[in-house]
Amino acid sequence: METYHKIQTVFKRDPATKYKSLLQGSYSLPEFGYLDENEWEFTEKVDGTNIRVMSSSYSEDSMAYGIAFGGKTDRAQIPAKLVTRLEQRFHNDEARKSLAEKFPDGACLYGEGFGGGIQSGGKYREQQDFVLFDVKIGDFWLRRESVVEIAEALNLEIVPIIGSGTLSDMVEMTRAGFNSIWGDFIAEGIVARPKVELKARNGERIITKIKHNDFRLSQ
Repeated sequence: METYHKIQTVFKRDPATKYKSLLQGSYSLPEFGYLDENEWEFTEKVDGTNIRVMSSSYSEDSMAYGIAFGGKTDRAQIPAKLVTRLEQRFHNDEARKSLAEKFPDGACLYGEGFGGGIQSGGKYREQQDFVLFDVKIGDFWLRRESVVEIAEALNLEIVPIIGSGTLSDMVEMTRAGFNSIWGDFIAEGIVARPKVELKARNGERIITKIKHNDFRLSQ
């Protein structure tokens, strides 16, 4: 199953600072500038590690419905504690049955592994866990409402919607900083998608991000 696509930061990075800071106002893709004033949906960006939960095609024996885990790349190592947590969540009869019923031809659940020992995950919680943010079946990305249904069916957390607005609104909200829904600390940033799923000429999704730390580096 393919790895999760790169999410482009909304602005270009400054070569003069070895790409550590942003060229604020200079959009990294022309589509972002064109769509700036449209309504985008904002979700909280989680500081963790990319995780794929890959389900195989259904067979008559539901226990043969395979569920495998992958990181950001096929070679990426998943922390042992996180593997144990993923196995608890997905390697059980209830999860297998639910996934087999919903995705008889297989699917890929994309999420973030987070918690103590992963990046700065200790601020989220001590235990390592998985939070869902996208689901893909074949070539199709599911709508937010469908992803929410899957999260509820599997008793998974899902990245929260924290607002909506223009890309300029996203930039200002992230620059000012806002508290994470997981606790009394500044959220890492925002991932923004158009209210209606869109793709660029090359077929890639229109989706962008920005981190609070990007502004600290740009000062």
